[in-house]
Amino acid sequence: MVADLKSAFQLASDTKECKVVVVKSTGTAFCAGADLDYLQQLQKNTFEENLEDSSSLMELFRTIYTFPKVVITEVNGPAIAGGCGLATVADYCFASSNSSFGYTEVRIGFVPAIVMVFLLRKIGEGRAKEILLSGGVFDAVRAHKLGLINEVIPEEELTNHVNGFAQKLIHKNSKTSMALVKKMIAEIPELSLDEALSYAARKNAEMRETDDCKQGISSFLNKEKPTWD
Repeated sequence: MVADLKSAFQLASDTKECKVVVVKSTGTAFCAGADLDYLQQLQKNTFEENLEDSSSLMELFRTIYTFPKVVITEVNGPAIAGGCGLATVADYCFASSNSSFGYTEVRIGFVPAIVMVFLLRKIGEGRAKEILLSGGVFDAVRAHKLGLINEVIPEEELTNHVNGFAQKLIHKNSKTSMALVKKMIAEIPELSLDEALSYAARKNAEMRETDDCKQGISSFLNKEKPTWD
């Protein structure tokens, strides 16, 4: 599944017409984490094999987090362990009221290592400790309060809500602007204050020279709606 998702994101990256990616499931769970066969195989792998495998998972999460197009996850049912990370590393996560979340790795002597990198950025150290060390499973309402997801939607309305939200992004926002905002959000936390401000000033100036910015400002001044690609 990791390989298939990486291929799908590569296709979305290569497709100029694609502006927003929605990740959803077709079954009764969004993603329940690693299956039993996979967990058994881990015990037989060499360190090098396990490192290669975990690096592939790392690449998927990095791809989603740094993807130049907006990524939305539509969660209906359980999103557990790595599946919880997959759901919440996206830019937006909308979940049905019957969804559940949790990082249960500590309960089987494992560690949520890769997802932790993104979780700390998303909800901070205190809340990350709360859910990672307990290994508990919780409902969508608590996930929303923790800042893991954006909204809790009734199951029967979920898909329409996600599609409607995606269409708003597609028609109302500049693809170039959204890509740069994502890039800056990922990079600024690693910079000192002076470095961050210098970086931001440069990006501000660079964006002014883009066709999207020129079109957007012209449309605003002429009281017209811009037509985005």
